[in-house]
Amino acid sequence: MIVVIDYKAGNLYNVGNALKYLNADFTVSGDPAVVSQADRVILPGVGSARAAMESLTEQGLVEVLQGLRVPFLGICLGLQLLFEVSDEANTPCLGLLPGTVRRFDSSQIKVPHIGWNQVSSLDVSSQPTSTLLKGIPEESFFYFVHSYFAPLVSPFTLGKTEYGSWFGSVVAQENFHGVQFHPERSGEIGLKVLQNFLEVQAS
Repeated sequence: MIVVIDYKAGNLYNVGNALKYLNADFTVSGDPAVVSQADRVILPGVGSARAAMESLTEQGLVEVLQGLRVPFLGICLGLQLLFEVSDEANTPCLGLLPGTVRRFDSSQIKVPHIGWNQVSSLDVSSQPTSTLLKGIPEESFFYFVHSYFAPLVSPFTLGKTEYGSWFGSVVAQENFHGVQFHPERSGEIGLKVLQNFLEVQAS
C-alpha cells in the first residue's frame, strides 16, 4: 500500500488523482502507525518549511520518516524537507540529505518561480536504485511552483534546473527520492515520473 502523507501542507487532491489515473493502490494518512507499515510513501507539500516540520513533529512523523526503508518520494516542499535545514527561519528539516535549502533572490528574478521549466539529468551511475528519470527525454519540461530551492549536492542530485542559477530538481539517496516540480501537474511526462517511482525497488 502506498501512503500519501497528510500533514496539512500537501497537495493531496491532485496527487491522489494522478495515482488513481495510474491505477495505484493508495491511502491518505497522517498516522505514524499507518505510515510505518507502508510499501511506499509520498510526501507532497506546498508552503512553509517551518509549518510543515512543526506539523510532522506534532504528528509524531519525523522519526518514522527518517527510519523508512521503503521507497519514498518528496514532492516540491517534500523534496526540500529531505535536506538538513531551510533558511526559512533557519528551520531544521529531516536531515536525510546534506545542505541548506535557500530562497531565490527576488532582487534578481521573479519569486516565486512559477511555470514550466526544464530538467537536465546528471550522471546517475552512483544511484543505481533510482529510476525516476528512466525514459524521460533530456531537457523535458515540468511544472514548478516554489520560492525556495535545493542545492546541487553530488552524488545525490540527479537532475538540475536553471532559474537565476542552477538548483537541484531531482534528488535521491538510497530509498529517498525527491522532485522539486509537481509531477501530478506536469501532464504525461509527470505521470511517467510517478510511474517510475511506483517501479522503484526497495533497497
